[in-house]
Amino acid sequence: MATRTSSSSDSPAALRITVDPQAADAPFEQVRAQIAEQARAGGLPVGHKLPTVRGLAEQLGLAANTVAKAYRALETDGVIETQGRRGTFIAAAGEAAEKEAAVAAQSYARRAHRLGLDRAAALAAVQDALRATYAEHTDGR
Repeated sequence: MATRTSSSSDSPAALRITVDPQAADAPFEQVRAQIAEQARAGGLPVGHKLPTVRGLAEQLGLAANTVAKAYRALETDGVIETQGRRGTFIAAAGEAAEKEAAVAAQSYARRAHRLGLDRAAALAAVQDALRATYAEHTDGR
């Protein structure tokens, strides 16, 4: 099966998504990761309107539920926001992501302390987890 690509060129900030059916990541995760990266890198500025779920699904040759799952994950992560009939837009993701990461870090620190780990052991566990997670992405993200 061929790689499927969507590129909207109706504005300077164009959404570019490629879905590789042979990739290890599920199609919804490929869509989620690419939109998140483009938003984080500034390729999709805050307020940029995304295609509808059905529209993007048609462009990519995916089921609407696949794109909807990616959009739900992005909304949960604070990368996009849905404004009813107005559509779905890139949100101010940087601050939301940093806040969520800080909350997760605080939760981890408390849990590690309750487990009796000292700072060095807790930090080593985080570094191991980060190495493993980021190694899954060959581009270093």
